[in-house]
Parts: sequence; structure tokens; C-alpha cells
Amino acid sequence: MLLVGAALCIALVAVLTGSAHAGLVLEARKLPMKFSWVSCQPNCGGWVSAVGVVTTNTPGDFDEFARGRQLRGTTIVLDSSGGSVNDAIALGRRWRNLGALTTVGTGVQTNTAQEAPAGTAPVVYCESMCVFLLLSGKTRYVSESAHVRVHQIWMGDRANDAKAAVYSADDLMIVERDIGRLAKYTFDMGGTGDLLLLALNVPPWEDLHELSREELRRTNLITTDTIAQPGSSEAAFVELTPKPAPDHVVSSAVAVETNPAVVKSTESVEALGRMGGVSAATATPRR
Repeated sequence: MLLVGAALCIALVAVLTGSAHAGLVLEARKLPMKFSWVSCQPNCGGWVSAVGVVTTNTPGDFDEFARGRQLRGTTIVLDSSGGSVNDAIALGRRWRNLGALTTVGTGVQTNTAQEAPAGTAPVVYCESMCVFLLLSGKTRYVSESAHVRVHQIWMGDRANDAKAAVYSADDLMIVERDIGRLAKYTFDMGGTGDLLLLALNVPPWEDLHELSREELRRTNLITTDTIAQPGSSEAAFVELTPKPAPDHVVSSAVAVETNPAVVKSTESVEALGRMGGVSAATATPRR
């Protein structure tokens, strides 16, 4: 299974107070991704909280969550350490089809209708494949306090000791295939080659690379600098000058089918370690 992850932040996210809340959020980021609707009516429209690691079940779980809900143009708030590359790609394409807005943050609400509007989470993370989920948003906002970090994708069942592991020709084929899928997805979403370059330069045995504000702009992960104030009845984002998707020439080596019927894939080391390991043999891509 191939994993890459990242974290998203929004000004409509409640401030977590106390170590108990922080512990619960950290623990949730280690578990398979869960979706919940955070309502802040009557002051705002609410948003979707997406917390945890992307697994082979995640696209189907989102489809189940979305059934009966009007989610077109909704805001999705990410708090994730990554997950399966192929399943994150499938999920990201679903979000783009919905015209979703994406940001990084925590989806825990502490206010009620009678209390003050939700505040801003002070420190948030989006790592590995989460970064590419962030990229799926039609509009994307990253706060100054958000930490967005990237690294290479890798074979999930050998990520804990990547240098000492043994690899076959089939393993190399799987990694290169998934890099091709990720490249095509990145360009389809309006990202730039800089994002792939930054991620693929960091091996799994090194610390993740945290993107600077300049790198966030250069990779097109940020498309707006402004969001509606908490309590506003307007949309979560107020887009300033949208960045057009750059023209890219993609070689035939990366212009591959995005949903082929294969079993093995790759994962991000960061998410894998937090989940305690995920067998690549069980990482069947979900249709």
C-alpha cells in the first residue's frame, strides 16, 4: 500500500482546550479515517471533519457518509498523517467532483448555538498523502499555524526498516507505477511538479519535509489567503485571486490508468508507523 499524508486548518474549527482533548485528537489521527459533520448553525453552514489514516476502506466509508447529504461545495477539514496512495487518489477525485473546499485542522466542536462561534485551532498537521487530499479542493486554504509535511511513498510492509529490507523487481514496478498515478493526479488537481519533487526527495528513513509558505504557494497548495470570519453566514472560504492550473506536459510513463485492478500498493512511512503497520497484501484498491 502506498501512503502519503498531510494536515489541514480552518478558522471555523474549535479551539481544543486541555490535554484530554489534545490526546483524543492525537489518538484519532492514528486510526482509520472517520468522517463527521460539524454543524455550527445558525451562524455558519458547518463542515466535514476528516480525521485519521486513509485505508482501503476510506473511499467507501466516505460514500456511505455522503449518502443523503448535500455536500456539493462543502468544506472538508483534514487532520491526517497519510495513508494509501491509491485510495487517497480515489477519495481526492470524489472530493474534486463535489467541488469541495479543503483546509487543515481539527474537527472537534466545543461551542453550542448559544456560545461564541468556533475559534481557530492553534497548531495543526497534514502529512504525507493528506497533502494530496488537500490538493483536491477546488479552493485550498492553509493557515499560518498549519504544518504541512511530505516524503516519499514506499512499500508499506517494509517501511519500518526501509534500508535493510529486500526488494524485488515487482516491488520496484509497483512503486514506479504508483508514482506515475500520483503525478497524473497532482497535475489533474492543478498542483505543480514542485510538490512531487519536494516529496520524492525525502526517503522514508529521514524526517518529513515541512513546506514553507513560499513552497505552499509554489506547489499550488494554497489558492486563497482569506476565509470568512467565524460566525459569518458566508461560505467558509473567500477566494481572492484563484491560481490557474499550469500547463504541464506529462510523459507516457506517468499517464497511466488511475484505477487498475491490482492488489499491492504502497504506503507512507509516517502513517504506517502511527497505525502500527499495514500489510501491503491487504491494500486492495477500492473502486
